[in-house]
Amino acid sequence: MLRKISILGVLLWLFNSYSVYSQTSEVDITQPLTLDDCLNYAFQNSETIKIADLENKISQADVGVTKAQGLPQINGSINYNNNFAIQRQFLPDFISPSVYQVLLQEQLLPDGSQVPEPGVIAAAFGVQHSSTAGITLSQMLFDGSYFVGLQAARTYTELAQRSFEQNKVQVAEQVTKAYYTILVNQERQELIGSNFNRLDTLLRETKLLYENGFVEKIDVDRLSVQYNNLKTEKGNIDRLTELSYYLLKFQMGIPVEQPITLTDDIANIDFDPEVAAESEFRYDQRPEYAQVLVNQELVQLDMKNNRFQYLPKLTANAAFGYNTGVNNFSEITNFDELWFEYGFWGVTLDIPIFDGLRKHHAIQKNKVQAQQIELQSRFLRNQIDLEIAQARVALQNGVDALEVQQENLELAQEVFRITNIKYQEGVGSNLEVVDANNALKASETNYFSALYDALIAKVDLQKALGILVQP
Repeated sequence: MLRKISILGVLLWLFNSYSVYSQTSEVDITQPLTLDDCLNYAFQNSETIKIADLENKISQADVGVTKAQGLPQINGSINYNNNFAIQRQFLPDFISPSVYQVLLQEQLLPDGSQVPEPGVIAAAFGVQHSSTAGITLSQMLFDGSYFVGLQAARTYTELAQRSFEQNKVQVAEQVTKAYYTILVNQERQELIGSNFNRLDTLLRETKLLYENGFVEKIDVDRLSVQYNNLKTEKGNIDRLTELSYYLLKFQMGIPVEQPITLTDDIANIDFDPEVAAESEFRYDQRPEYAQVLVNQELVQLDMKNNRFQYLPKLTANAAFGYNTGVNNFSEITNFDELWFEYGFWGVTLDIPIFDGLRKHHAIQKNKVQAQQIELQSRFLRNQIDLEIAQARVALQNGVDALEVQQENLELAQEVFRITNIKYQEGVGSNLEVVDANNALKASETNYFSALYDALIAKVDLQKALGILVQP
């Protein structure tokens, strides 16, 4: 339906093309990057954004093509024909009998000669060489479809902008989640690194105690198992963090071999579930809902366009040129004597009478489309309400879980510290140290899982509220 309006001439007054997104200064990726830096760079360099921008430019070019239909159409032409076999025109022979009668009356023929019956003449009208050179002009004076199209220009511009904004939201979501993933993995790296160093020290001390006969071999073996597992986990986290950087650079449009560093700290991230009051939310903050509103307006314009097609169309036409015709080709360049001018101007009024009820059915279709879009907008509003409610609950649950897991992690660290001290002073067992270390690892895993879930829930809530990308 949207294409239909474009075909009929519905579109843009666009002499000055607008910028589909505001250009900002290029981000220096060799410097430490904040999340805002990464977003700004992605908005300028992400392949997704570039593709959407090119799609906008294609639609703008289509708009210009359609708008040109309402401007004067001027064409020039030069034509030459070599009529080597001139087509004959067949005429009744009304000449021969008349000439015969004149000859009889002048006594130039014997008396009593019979007048021949009329026959057929095969006449050749034309010359061997002919040529024309001229210019034509046509100008639309009135076409209801075209003028409705000019009214729709701003609407189509807004539709293209809303589509571009939706792509920006998708890129912002991907970049933000990738950025937060790196922050979580870096904190895991730091914590696992400190655990690895602590366990390495404990294992070396236990081996010395075993060599001096103060502990059994099984104590060394238990810690060696813990050490090997933690070493493997440390390598996995290192590789996972490197992969997270690759993902972020891919989302930003940076070559994966380009090194980058991040500056944001998880400790400074606000996890407030009430990130925006519900009274401040508007549905048109969501690009997909704004697109529905634009489509609703376009349906009304298409209906208006179909109704305007009942009106006549008025076009002005004019032509001016020269033509010639000679039997000798060498004479064709005799412009002074053998070329003759011609010209005309006029208007054409096309009056629609009956089209098999095509326009009637098109209008009925528009009415059904309007009802359909109204239902879609109602459904989308309900869906957005549900997404916001789910995101708020997910963020609140994530924040609560994060607080609990952070407290558990601190307790597990304290338990391990005390257990390790008791073991070193000879009042605790090696098995208690291993159990405390296992509990600490489980608490760390739960903490980072809750941290990641809370960060993702924060992004999802911002997206649901339409505030992930600030205008």
